[in-house]
Amino acid sequence: MIVTIRAVVFDVGGVLEITADLGVAEQWEERLSLPAGELNNRMFDVWMAGSVGTITENEVHQAVADRLGLADQHVEAFMAAIWRQYLGVPNTELIEYVRELRSRCHTAILSNSFVGARKQEQTAYGFEDLVGQIIYSHEVGMSKPDPRIYALTCARLGVRPEEMVFLDDVDGFVAGARDAGIHAIHYQNNTQAIDEIEKLLAVS
Repeated sequence: MIVTIRAVVFDVGGVLEITADLGVAEQWEERLSLPAGELNNRMFDVWMAGSVGTITENEVHQAVADRLGLADQHVEAFMAAIWRQYLGVPNTELIEYVRELRSRCHTAILSNSFVGARKQEQTAYGFEDLVGQIIYSHEVGMSKPDPRIYALTCARLGVRPEEMVFLDDVDGFVAGARDAGIHAIHYQNNTQAIDEIEKLLAVS
């Protein structure tokens, strides 16, 4: 039986955003005379809490101040650098494809995110105007590859798993979606990704 694809869902970092390690942690470790790896060691539980929304932005900023010994203006500079690295630059070709796709099926974003990401990404890229639904891990309290976040995404879109295509650049998250019964594509480049999505849409 041929199943109609009714929704296409996109990851953000490494897919809709082209991200690279800008060396923020290393730069600040040098600035603060910290040994290599110490910054993320001190902040690890904060980064984890921020990804599932068990900490507020203000609490993140306070933790940065307390654990790194930074004054307010330096906290702002540090977080600005963190967000610059987080946001990367737009994958313009794929974003335009998503914009066109919205007239053909349901579209959504499913992202392992960080508290504050909705505001940052809306300001930078207007994602709320790009897709019909955005599922951020920090807002729903769970993250990929937790099976529940795939089920939640299907529920919000009103589709069955087999009616959804999901594009991600992380093997484990692609595997998690496939385990949930979703047509998952491992993103490698725009041409490959768009071609695979279109093939699934064409046979449905």
